[in-house]
Amino acid sequence: MDKNTLTGLVLMALVIFGFFWLTKPSEADIKARQEQQEQAAANALRQAQAQNESTAFVAGDSVALTNAVRALGDIQPSGAYTFSNPRLNLTADSISGLTGTYTDEAGSVDIRDILANRAAMTHARLASAATEIKNLIANVSRYEGFAKFLGGDNKEIVLENDLVKVTLSTRGGRVSQVELKKYTTETTPEKSNILLFRDADDNYGFRFNTAEQRIDTRDFNFVPVLEGDSAVTMKLEPVSGAEWAIRYVLNPDGYNVRMDIIQKGMTNMLPGNTSSMEFDWHQKLGRNELGRTFEERNSAILYKYIGESVDELDSAGDDSKSLNGRMRWVAFKNQFFSSVIIARDCFTSAELNSQDIKKDPNFLKVMTMSATLPYTIADGTAASFDFYFGPNDYPILKSLDDKLGYDDEGLSLTRLIPLGWSLFRWINTIIVIPVFTFLGSFIGNYGIIILLLTLFIKLIIFPFTYKSFMSQAKMRVLAPEIKQINDKYPDQADAMKRQQETMALYSKAGASPFSGCLPMMLQMPVLIAMFSFFPSAIELRGQSFLWAHDLSAPDAIFTLPFSIPFYGNHVSLFCLLMTIINIVYMKISMQSQPTSNNMPGMKLMQYFMPIMFLFIFNDYASGLSYYYLLSLLITIIQTYIFRHVVDETKVRAQLLANAKKPRKKSGLMARLEAAQKQAEAIQRQQAKEAAKRRR
Repeated sequence: MDKNTLTGLVLMALVIFGFFWLTKPSEADIKARQEQQEQAAANALRQAQAQNESTAFVAGDSVALTNAVRALGDIQPSGAYTFSNPRLNLTADSISGLTGTYTDEAGSVDIRDILANRAAMTHARLASAATEIKNLIANVSRYEGFAKFLGGDNKEIVLENDLVKVTLSTRGGRVSQVELKKYTTETTPEKSNILLFRDADDNYGFRFNTAEQRIDTRDFNFVPVLEGDSAVTMKLEPVSGAEWAIRYVLNPDGYNVRMDIIQKGMTNMLPGNTSSMEFDWHQKLGRNELGRTFEERNSAILYKYIGESVDELDSAGDDSKSLNGRMRWVAFKNQFFSSVIIARDCFTSAELNSQDIKKDPNFLKVMTMSATLPYTIADGTAASFDFYFGPNDYPILKSLDDKLGYDDEGLSLTRLIPLGWSLFRWINTIIVIPVFTFLGSFIGNYGIIILLLTLFIKLIIFPFTYKSFMSQAKMRVLAPEIKQINDKYPDQADAMKRQQETMALYSKAGASPFSGCLPMMLQMPVLIAMFSFFPSAIELRGQSFLWAHDLSAPDAIFTLPFSIPFYGNHVSLFCLLMTIINIVYMKISMQSQPTSNNMPGMKLMQYFMPIMFLFIFNDYASGLSYYYLLSLLITIIQTYIFRHVVDETKVRAQLLANAKKPRKKSGLMARLEAAQKQAEAIQRQQAKEAAKRRR
């Protein structure tokens, strides 16, 4: 080995030694590492102990499992109790005690070996067996005899008639799905019957107290007993001689389902002082319509106290209420369909909550109800209800008062349909809906029906329309005389005199600037009533006319690649046509007013209103825009007919002749003259005082 090689080896050894010396852990690092190792070992020990404890049985477990078999099992002629599920097959009798097997994929093991902790099983198998056995014991401790109805396969029972298909699930003994046969979806390319809700979107259950625990019926798998095609009873028999059941009866020709709570022998299962039961209902309200904005606006929770009017939660945004008092019903409603629960006795309190779902394209809101109702453990019918799963159709809802037999008061379910405030609602219910229903009974095209309804309404208000036109004609033919008065008193200081002479002329001639206002005001309630009626008329749903595929939704002829504030991202043709015709009508109306040229601000305002309506109605039902379009067209035609029929020369001659006759002053003229004299007196007094101050 030469000198250079030896030197290299020495240097390498020094480098390696220096590296290990510089990187050696400190005493603190060594101590921390030891503590981590000790902690990990302790955790592993605790985990092993916990696993051993979870798989280990004590003497009390055998007794508890025996009691569970006696509580849940079927009694045999020999007096023994037998219980079985997919994994356990057990027998308990007074002679042999507890016998049976636990069975899994690896085979069967004697239950006594497992309970004695001597079974030849892997730890994983033993853990599975321990979980199965201890869950069974815990369920019996919590639910007592009801524990036998935990688990199992859900079964579905269908009750149906020509209108509705109601699916019930044995899991929870509840209505899990409702299909409306007469109505189809509008939100999907292919039409299908509307599902008011599905199993995953709706659930309800009853809760009450046992001696030890709170029982929720949604935890149990009921046993169905069919009673023909339209009735079924969902039963729970916790112990021999005891029964708790829910009976459903579907009306053979309606949308309502009767629900009765039937029980016997519950005195051994529930405390004797039990006086109330709780009802929980949760529903995720799905979309059914093309126009989400209006459907969302008309989706809300409504409720009614006994003896009071219907109230509701705020439909705009999230809302919740705590209610106390005797409530008759609660409804989860959207624009055209509702789910309603009606208590035969009452709900004594309720917590209601409505939450918007903004980002989900298929759902509108989440609605919940948690209510309390009177309850007794006595045998018989503990509580009765009526469900309504159906359309917000005025004749159908109105008929339910008689069909359901609530004699103490009306249910007022027609309030599920938003028809406007009292006056407008009265117009809709007394006039519009009966005519609309009558026409719909023999005419299939709702575009034609709306046309006939418009003509009918125009016929009713024709006297007011004619009165308004004649008032405008009288004002128009007196325009030269009005101009002479304005020229005579051009100064603002003479405004009172100008007004007095103008009113004197009107009074003598038999004209009044206010006579045209009253007929217009009398027509306004009808127009406003229509504003409430058309978006709520389920008859228009899915009905096409011309280019509109659904008269209850916007008639979008094309969709914009962007959204315009307050307008949206689509163009509704009926709304656009209505706006154009409205501008034409405003122009004609302004031409009929002699003072329009002197009031440019008013003219601008009148032309602005149709533009504003373009933004308002673009997202509304196309049937509403179509109605207003027809109404405006008929009004324009009437105006031109009146102008040709009414000879304004004769009207002017008659008015001038009236002006020459002596005429007693009207009360209005007398008050105006008195007001003028008082104002002139005040002005003279102010002028005198001003003159004194100047001196």
